[in-house]
Amino acid sequence: MKIGISLIFAGLAAISAGNALAASPRYDWVVSQMYSYNHPLAAQLPGELQTKMQKMSVSPFAFYRGTAHMFYSDMATRPASLYTNYSTSQTWLNGDMHLSNMGGFQDANGNFVYDTNDFDEGYWGQYTWDLRRMCASIMIAAKENGIASSDRQQLVRDFLDNYFNKISEFRGTDAELGYRLTTSNTSGAVKDTIQLSAGQTRSALLTKYTSLVNSVRVLQTTSELQAVPSATYSAIQSAVASYVNTIPSAKRYAASYYTVKSVRLKLGSGIGSLGRYRYYVLIEGPGTSQSDDVILQVKQEGASVVAAAVPGNFPASAYEYHEGERAVKSMKANLSNTDLLTGWTSIGGAPYLVREKSPYEADFDYTKLSSYGSFSTAVQYMGKVIAKNHASADKDYDATLNPYSIDKEIDDAVTNKKSEFKDEMVLFATDYAAQVELDYQSFKNAYTSGVPLY
Repeated sequence: MKIGISLIFAGLAAISAGNALAASPRYDWVVSQMYSYNHPLAAQLPGELQTKMQKMSVSPFAFYRGTAHMFYSDMATRPASLYTNYSTSQTWLNGDMHLSNMGGFQDANGNFVYDTNDFDEGYWGQYTWDLRRMCASIMIAAKENGIASSDRQQLVRDFLDNYFNKISEFRGTDAELGYRLTTSNTSGAVKDTIQLSAGQTRSALLTKYTSLVNSVRVLQTTSELQAVPSATYSAIQSAVASYVNTIPSAKRYAASYYTVKSVRLKLGSGIGSLGRYRYYVLIEGPGTSQSDDVILQVKQEGASVVAAAVPGNFPASAYEYHEGERAVKSMKANLSNTDLLTGWTSIGGAPYLVREKSPYEADFDYTKLSSYGSFSTAVQYMGKVIAKNHASADKDYDATLNPYSIDKEIDDAVTNKKSEFKDEMVLFATDYAAQVELDYQSFKNAYTSGVPLY
């Protein structure tokens, strides 16, 4: 009898941790959340917000990608996981972890790798939030791909097994600092993505976005690449000059490298960031040849959505109250050998992240994961990547900023409790995926009815 009662109480404890809250329709809440988040951007790029709404209307997964702010509004009200403590709340999060925020690219040392590729929402919080957000995205995408319910739950377990195995492996070592996924230690869709990245060329990128005009390379003018007023052009030239000073002096190229040759407003990229300004800036690059020019992506940043759940948890003084610097620090803390052109600047008083529009980028296409086996192989690698990120972005990055060994703290939090943690996470992901589907339907009903959403 005592054993039975203890099991009942253990089950109730998991439910009380906010991981099995029944999904329910909440139309008014969804409309309010959409409007309050997007409306502040309506004055600058209303057309981009219309594109955002259209993209999110395609599927629950696309809607999930565009509503990280809603996820963290929920995290602010749902009780914490049972497997957390104060020190694990200082984990440096990606903040918007989902299947499409990973991909293939070339790092600063010339390695073609598979890793996280977007840190706009980077912030400090419970490690479980990155895991919850990824697990829910796995459930949503796997259902979209026709994977059976029981297999979707197993995918969550597969992901978590590999995350915790890597966390344990990194504990007490610096192995995370040199860990990377390449074609030599991957297979399936992840390896395919890395190979696709390696097959890209600078000439192909320049051909796609630029043209030669009177023997000088300039960015094209298209429906997605729009010319900017002369005042904006001048402001961006000044912003680029300021940006160069945010690159460590040892990694800076000659001043001529950063000479601005052409500027365009880039429209239609991504989902969650639509509504914010994004510019493509063509610069001279290493020489005067027209074949080695470089495209910078200059992207407006806002406050991290994670801050909605834990305002002030990442001290703003650590990133000089500049959201572009916050995103850059988040990228550098989580990744090894970050793009040498990464930095930050301001335009018109607004913060911007600057990084190269790399020729060697390849998006991860989750729609190709049509079987449990292919999906499982992919999420196992994702678990390893996120473990590496969390383990790297602690005292290994800057002990004065974060004194913890996060891999040790997380490992301690789940020691002898991993099975229970996985049960908790499956409950959460199952429930939250169902909630996202209901929220998506509320959004679709509002969108098709012409209800103001921005």
